[in-house]
Amino acid sequence: MSLLHAMLRHDEGFGDTGVAGSSPPPPGNALAGAGAGLPADAGSSVSALYVATNLETWETCTPERDQDAICEPCGFRRLDPEYYAWLRSRMVVAQKRYQAGRLPVGQYEELRTRFNAVHAWAVERFGEPVLQEAVRTLDPRAYRPPTVKDAEEADSSDVVDAAPPAHFYPVQGDWRFTEPVSPQAVAKVDAVRERALAAGWSETQLYQNRGRYSFPCGQDYGLICFLHGDDRVGEITCQSIEIINGRGTRLRFYNLDVDQPWLRHMRASDDPADRPDTLTTAPVSNY
Repeated sequence: MSLLHAMLRHDEGFGDTGVAGSSPPPPGNALAGAGAGLPADAGSSVSALYVATNLETWETCTPERDQDAICEPCGFRRLDPEYYAWLRSRMVVAQKRYQAGRLPVGQYEELRTRFNAVHAWAVERFGEPVLQEAVRTLDPRAYRPPTVKDAEEADSSDVVDAAPPAHFYPVQGDWRFTEPVSPQAVAKVDAVRERALAAGWSETQLYQNRGRYSFPCGQDYGLICFLHGDDRVGEITCQSIEIINGRGTRLRFYNLDVDQPWLRHMRASDDPADRPDTLTTAPVSNY
């Protein structure tokens, strides 16, 4: 078993960030069962595998000339090395969430099983060197996954909400690290945005999830990066924002741009307190 194969088969799955819900199969075609994997002839040189962002699959040995155009509006895309690399990048995020206890084990195992089947098909079709190169060169943030058309463009019985766009703040700038945040965290910050701004906080302090150092190092990351699972926002003051987790534990996210009791600020050189005639007399010390 190769290193790539081992990496992808062990402890990887999809998370709840940037991943669409269940997508409808292309009209008039059967959906491959998640538990059953792919057909025995998966990866056949004449077949085409279509994959949704939640890893549901549909394989055909006789794709129509306009098959891609038919499948794409339903949330399915023909698997190629680039799409494979994007799916894998989402699994890296999901693995971290599972290990942190923020992804249910049942959901994790189901999606990991689905990906293993997709991975086996891709290795047989494209070969591991091609997949490794795609993983190495793809920028997941620039890749646009398939989405389901809205109700005006598709039958209402087939419409499923597409995955919300990934959160990046700020959008511009050369930031080395990006901390993934869930749509739920974005909604929680949106709900208290006006209160926080009125208390003197900035949007950067609330929404930033990109930084010069890996999270949680440095002071670039905003409130949004610290909200997980059942966390909710409590009291908001100019000095701190209270975070209450599911067990009732209260934490505080501090505003380092204002005076804090435990922060010492350097005085300007022309501060009158620094003049010799205004300095307090130092206590006498015995050595």
